[in-house]
Amino acid sequence: MRAALDERQRRLLVAAEAKVLGRGGVSAVAAATGVSRSTIMAGLDEIEATHTAGRAAVGAAPLTRTRRAGGGRKRIEAKDETLVADLLALVDPLTRGDPQSPLRWTCKSLRTLAEQLSASGHWVSHVVVGQLLKAQGYSLQGNAKVIEGNQSPERNAQFEYINATVTSALAAHQPVISVDTKKKELVGAYKNGGQEWEPGGEPVQVKVHDFVDPELGRANPYGVYDIGADEGWVSVGTDHDTAAFAVQTIRRWWFGMGRQRYPKAKQLLITADGGGSNGHRVRLWKLELSRFAQETGLDIRVCHFPPGTSKWNKIEHRLFSFITMNWRGRPLVSHEVIVNLIAGTKTRSGLKVRAELDHADYPKGLVVSDEDFATIKIDRNEFHGDWNYCIRCR
Repeated sequence: MRAALDERQRRLLVAAEAKVLGRGGVSAVAAATGVSRSTIMAGLDEIEATHTAGRAAVGAAPLTRTRRAGGGRKRIEAKDETLVADLLALVDPLTRGDPQSPLRWTCKSLRTLAEQLSASGHWVSHVVVGQLLKAQGYSLQGNAKVIEGNQSPERNAQFEYINATVTSALAAHQPVISVDTKKKELVGAYKNGGQEWEPGGEPVQVKVHDFVDPELGRANPYGVYDIGADEGWVSVGTDHDTAAFAVQTIRRWWFGMGRQRYPKAKQLLITADGGGSNGHRVRLWKLELSRFAQETGLDIRVCHFPPGTSKWNKIEHRLFSFITMNWRGRPLVSHEVIVNLIAGTKTRSGLKVRAELDHADYPKGLVVSDEDFATIKIDRNEFHGDWNYCIRCR
């Protein structure tokens, strides 16, 4: 019956058996059950106290406790009054950078904390350390990306300007696109983050080391997201991510999708990051956009996001995030696989994506001369003309 009874019930049961046996019953029951004599005597005292009080049955006694108030082994923090304070001093965020802290250069695992406390005279296990930390409101935490560095004083004003410009263009039924380069991907049987349903015990096997395959190289996905139509275009490049590659992707989107959707368009609005191949300081970016404007007869209006705010670009959370979700857990073994996975990306809101492979060469380090740059017909906005400008087609 031991497994079916709680502590109080076991104590009363063995006490009742000892009482029935009479003289020598306590010793006999203790030897037969392994219960200590002191526990059996406590049970006898409890039975006697119940009988003396005139209660009709043992069951009439309060059953919410198995021990008297204050009974049982004392908690370690009650016996060692400085234990919690010393533990908190080891994990206190204010001491993380303290050169005098004993754990300044050590991973603060539970076992490490227990060893440090033991060295200080507190005999405690790593299990108890974990319980104490949870009781004090601690939990395992990762790093949080929230520090954005120096912010431009015109940051919010630029956000408001972009929002107003995009809203106005959409209201006029003019195309508005968000562009950016997605993270470069290794091509081959490499580990890809995430999980996918597979037969139990049969995970897809990939390479142990992530060294670039000299034959397959990397894939450079550059995306165009049509904000008004909820459609995307991604060119998967096999060469360098340059401004020429970025504008060529916009060109392929326009002739492959945009021109059919916006046959009466007079202007194309582009929202882009402030750096990278489409950065606001990149001369080649503006020169290639000028050539594209002359080809299409469109005025190209560009609004750049302030430095350090690329995550607010629409393409990041309306296109790229869904592409990453769609190919999670799948090795990107070839450029064709990457293109097909991108093209297969869909959402319940109706997102559609087209993807193509771009085998063209885009050499790095091209220098735009002052003479070539002077041919660009560019109108800079009065508000932050380096971020907001319009490249005229004529």
